Amino acid sequence: MKAELLQRDRMDFDDGAILEMVIWRVPTPVKGSTHHYKYRLFYSHPGKRIVGYDNERPKGDHRHVGESEGSYVFTDVETLVRDFLADVSRQRSADEKGNDSNPPR
Repeated sequence: MKAELLQRDRMDFDDGAILEMVIWRVPTPVKGSTHHYKYRLFYSHPGKRIVGYDNERPKGDHRHVGESEGSYVFTDVETLVRDFLADVSRQRSADEKGNDSNPPR
């Protein structure tokens, strides 16, 4: 089996923010992960990552919110996307209120 692109989406916001999601099904798990997906989801303003989820080698599944980085428990693609978009929504809401320091859950 070759790697299969499952999702590639990009959204450019009026305020200059960018949201991008790229998810692949891979034949063997990425080192550090136990599932058959490789993913990179991020939300940023130019030059500054605000929210990111990925499973780079050898770290495995983890997430970034602001300056914080922590592990992420991957269950399935739908939950991954839902969790990421919830973090993005919280950050956008915090930005509107002038507070961009929500810690990861």
